[in-house]
Amino acid sequence: MSSILHPPSSILSVAFVTDDEIARLNERFLGHSGPTDVLTFQHGEIVISTDRAVGQARRFRTLLHEELALYLVHGLLHLAGYDDGKPAARRLMVRKQEALLHTLRKELDLRRLLR
Repeated sequence: MSSILHPPSSILSVAFVTDDEIARLNERFLGHSGPTDVLTFQHGEIVISTDRAVGQARRFRTLLHEELALYLVHGLLHLAGYDDGKPAARRLMVRKQEALLHTLRKELDLRRLLR
């Protein structure tokens, strides 16, 4: 008997939503109450709260496009199999995140995320 290998989906969906919408998704799919910055679903969906990005950019005195890029990279790393549930895994993910953001900043104008 032979099996057919199904390659991972090459479709990526990124949705920018409000805190209310991401809170609803967070409760429905993860059982967590309240909003979060980014949710990632294993079929290639990344959901980003623009309300959260604006608030965090103000809080940490960063630029909005940098905050959005951070959430996008974070979601992509989750899709690639990284997990931030435990301290050691979180440290590894943060290091990878920072390295990718550094490369992106050199190669792309991240301000274009706001266009």
